[in-house]
Amino acid sequence: MTKREEVLAYGLSFPEVYVDTPFHDANWVLLRCRKNKKAFAWTYERNGIMCVNVKVNPEWRDFFRMTYPSVLPGYHQNKEHWNTILLDGTVPEAEIKRMIAESYDLLAPKGKKKQKKG
Repeated sequence: MTKREEVLAYGLSFPEVYVDTPFHDANWVLLRCRKNKKAFAWTYERNGIMCVNVKVNPEWRDFFRMTYPSVLPGYHQNKEHWNTILLDGTVPEAEIKRMIAESYDLLAPKGKKKQKKG
């Protein structure tokens, strides 16, 4: 996975997802969950390389960063909760998809909790 279109197509395969360009800048294209409007994948080109920022469980954050040199602390985002994946062909597609799916799972709306009686 090295192209924005591939990231967007994969992200759009999840339920209730849409593409957004909130900054009126064609370089920044986001994938958001429709119900809560939270972005789970931020695509952009930086220094000639296509990138995607994904939310990450802090327990896995360092694993991905240490395993793949092309996974870095989130560019322009909270470094504790976000990673940037450089789409330079060095991270296996299955791992990129895994990280995008985890980001979606972390940000997708959860079911409503029932109130306890009494």
